[in-house]
Amino acid sequence: VERRYVTEIAGTYSAQAYITTDLDDNQITAFHPGAMNHAHVNRVPTGDGITLGIVSPDGRRGMIEHAAQFAAAGIPFVFDPGQGMPMFGGEDLKTFLDQATWVTVNDYEFQLMQERTGLSPAELAARVQALIVTRGAEGSTIHTGGRAIGIPAAPVRAVADPTGCGDAYRAGLLYGLMDDLDWDTTGRIAALMGAVKVESYGTQNHRFDRAGFANRFKEAFGYDL
Repeated sequence: VERRYVTEIAGTYSAQAYITTDLDDNQITAFHPGAMNHAHVNRVPTGDGITLGIVSPDGRRGMIEHAAQFAAAGIPFVFDPGQGMPMFGGEDLKTFLDQATWVTVNDYEFQLMQERTGLSPAELAARVQALIVTRGAEGSTIHTGGRAIGIPAAPVRAVADPTGCGDAYRAGLLYGLMDDLDWDTTGRIAALMGAVKVESYGTQNHRFDRAGFANRFKEAFGYDL
């Protein structure tokens, strides 16, 4: 794991989250931001060959500054507001939309974004190259180029813990974007990543290899990855 972009903040703890989740994806979270509140200390590196970024829940100032830095550097990035959505008003969100290349939200965040910006789903989608909306077991929809691409949820062998499934989905999105895959395939990779995660307790205890993932992909969606 590359660590040269990790900054240690003396006298603070790392961010900590304790999440209680039921099978309907209802959650109670106890959260301490700790060093995350200093995220703005890190700046988006330029000149290092970075071609893709993501702005996910972080300190408010860090999210605003990193989005602006990606945009200024001409580096395409995903805006993933997640639990950070309540920190931003309508004008803040419109600025993020204008800076970002892609946006990913769940169905609740999608509704909140519409309410705060006053923009319709079509208007939101028109401001970015793609707007991805996840709906848990109901799959997801990728709004791009005036189309709405439906992505089915991947079959799950056993439901153990839904915590972290959204993050796994976004990892699949980033993989597809980095490899310049079409949206149908990218969305299905993301969906299967979420399925693999839900089968394990905890957020980082699942394991797989490329061959096994490719086999599950073909079983789930009927074509080779």
